[in-house]
Formats: sequence, structure tokens, C-alpha cells
Amino acid sequence: MKNIFDQNDTSHFIKRINALTEDSFPKWGVMSVDKMLAHCNITYELIYESEKHKKPGPVTKWILKRFIKSKVVSETPYKHNSPTSAMFVITDNKSFEDERKRIIGFIQKTQQLGADAFEGKESFNFGKLTSTEWNNMMAKHLDHHLQQFGV
Repeated sequence: MKNIFDQNDTSHFIKRINALTEDSFPKWGVMSVDKMLAHCNITYELIYESEKHKKPGPVTKWILKRFIKSKVVSETPYKHNSPTSAMFVITDNKSFEDERKRIIGFIQKTQQLGADAFEGKESFNFGKLTSTEWNNMMAKHLDHHLQQFGV
């Protein structure tokens, strides 16, 4: 698995993102490329702009930690057409360029902060995570959707 905290791996992700075009078409699923980028940006919004999102209540957070967390933070790749949490569903059209710039900025910020900044950091949905769990969650999600669009 790529390491989102490693500069070389981050450059690899950014190169793949920059290979996308407004006309990129998914190999599976129904998201357009602008919606996919916006969808991926939500992961980073939950870290850096959490005020944009409603925090889960205690019961929902318990369910997420108990049943979803292990699938999200493991190294096991996501299956194609996996169900998406409602908070990650993008219904309106987005600016491809704006979303691409945002995701690149978030990736660069995360890499520059480094793994130490994420060790034991509280996750919006899953409680405290190790830096490895943070990496797996972010890198796996990016890789899944970049593969979806053939880059």
C-alpha cells in the first residue's frame, strides 16, 4: 500500500490525479469524475474542515466503530460498487478543476504534517486511529477511485 505520508508516494497520487480529465469516464460505478473528486475530498474535509459536517451521535459512532471501521482502515482493497455512506454521496455537479486543486492541496497538507501528526488522532467517525490506520483509510480510498477512472 502507498504511504500518504511519504513524499514519493504523494507525488505518485498527484501524478495520477493530474492524469484525469473532465472527460474521464469510470470503469465501474456511476460517479462522474468531478463527483468522484468531491467524494474523495470529503475524507479530508472530515479532518481539516469538520465543521462542514454533522458529527455522528453516540449510537451511530458505536455502529461505525464496531462494524465499518475495520473495513475502512485495513489494507484490504474496496470491492467495486461497494455501498457508500450517505455523507459521501455527491448529488450536484462540481467544478472538476476546483475539486482537483482541493484534493491535491489536502494530499500535500497531509504529507507535510506527517505520520506523527496523525498518530492517535481522533477520527470524525471511528475514534482514535493509528497513523497506519489513517494511511490505509486515505491511500486505499484514493487508489480505489483513481483505479475506477483508469489512472
